[in-house]
Amino acid sequence: MLTDTDVETAARNGAVRPKDVYESKGCRAQCGNCVPGVVCLLRQIARQGRATIADTMHGHADLQPQAM
Repeated sequence: MLTDTDVETAARNGAVRPKDVYESKGCRAQCGNCVPGVVCLLRQIARQGRATIADTMHGHADLQPQAM
């Protein structure tokens, strides 16, 4: 059984595709019904990560990207 916590853990460890999540658990999608849910969770996690990075940069002028 693959849980949302499994997806979150896999994403923290670098998973960006459903295949990466399944490999991290040593399993594979059997019928494929869970793949859309895994994709949705990966996208949510990626958005949260970008929001966290943006919030951090917004609060710290020294972390702002520099124009070249």
